[in-house]
Amino acid sequence: MCEANAYLVETDSKSGEPNETLLMEAVDKVEPDEDGILLISIFGEQKFIKGHIHALSLVDHKVYIKQSGE
Repeated sequence: MCEANAYLVETDSKSGEPNETLLMEAVDKVEPDEDGILLISIFGEQKFIKGHIHALSLVDHKVYIKQSGE
């Protein structure tokens, strides 16, 4: 299986350290849109996030997303 997990990356307001929150497991498709990103899992679950891709870790099967305004 080559699906990825999608994580929301936020900066902790106190420590300044990045925090990762799991948004979706088994992501099959990442579709960019002018307002954000549509995530679609292998099970057909869909989630739209107003933000942009921050980073990809292809070996670790991770997609990091930052919300707009971060």
